[in-house]
Amino acid sequence: MRVAVLYGGISGEREVSLSSGKSVIQALEGKGHDVVAIDFHPERAEEIFSLDVEVAVIALHGKYGEDGRVQALLELADIPYTGSGVLASALAMDKARSKLHFEKAGIRIARDVLIERGDNIVTKIEQWGGEFPCVVKPAQEGSSNGLTIALDETMLRDGIELAFQADDAVLIEQFIKGREVTVPVLGQKGAEKALPVIEIIPKNEFYDYESKYAVGGSEHICPADFDTSTTQQLQEWAVLAHQVLGCSGYSRSDFLVPEIGHPVILETNTLPGMTATSLFPDGARAIGMEYPELVESFIMLAITRHQATSNKIK
Repeated sequence: MRVAVLYGGISGEREVSLSSGKSVIQALEGKGHDVVAIDFHPERAEEIFSLDVEVAVIALHGKYGEDGRVQALLELADIPYTGSGVLASALAMDKARSKLHFEKAGIRIARDVLIERGDNIVTKIEQWGGEFPCVVKPAQEGSSNGLTIALDETMLRDGIELAFQADDAVLIEQFIKGREVTVPVLGQKGAEKALPVIEIIPKNEFYDYESKYAVGGSEHICPADFDTSTTQQLQEWAVLAHQVLGCSGYSRSDFLVPEIGHPVILETNTLPGMTATSLFPDGARAIGMEYPELVESFIMLAITRHQATSNKIK
């Protein structure tokens, strides 16, 4: 097929996206596809409407790629595309609002306080209540960009200022000590399946940007060593999170598993990283699906969804 790969972009995750895109392009070319590689920039959005392709693979991450904007352009151009639709992409990107959906569905979340630009920060800090350590992060950024683990109020204030450099909304969130895990989800609407649970053991104290993307920055254990009950709950909640946000094709949900009590969901990624060190390909390999086959499955899911939508319109 003739396939467009959109990668790069202008978000804080540009370098990750470049790496994801190159891996996807190599896999598609290895499968014999004719690839049109596009380092996407919003100022050249009109290029989407002149594309002569059968499907688009979105290898973008973060703003202007994972938040529904590119998806909307592809919808208008009537081009099938990988990943979730406009609404699910926008909702999953907004950590504060997606958590409301998780909580309503019965998935455990961490306590938080949302600060939007223009809010009284002093009042919001008082609302937080002085619980330390706590996590401060942009509400709509990924890859741990702009994230701070605040140990006192001074660090909290500095963390809020840093997070506002990346976004117009900031979350103060309860710090939960536990094992970091992630669960990929793959499949057509109504038939989604969770792949094996993956535990992430970062070399640094926290699972930061370097731990996520530097070679050797973290160890991935797949499948993770949990009891059957915990494994089942993580997989069920990952599929449920995918469904309540309205995701399509694939997603990957991140959790913390404390020593006592239920897991806590952190977020759902609608376009998880697809680099050489990324987690989703690890989960696929654990069930015997190699990287090129995984990318092909994304394409087929995209085409199937587009055909079903087109038939409904007709």
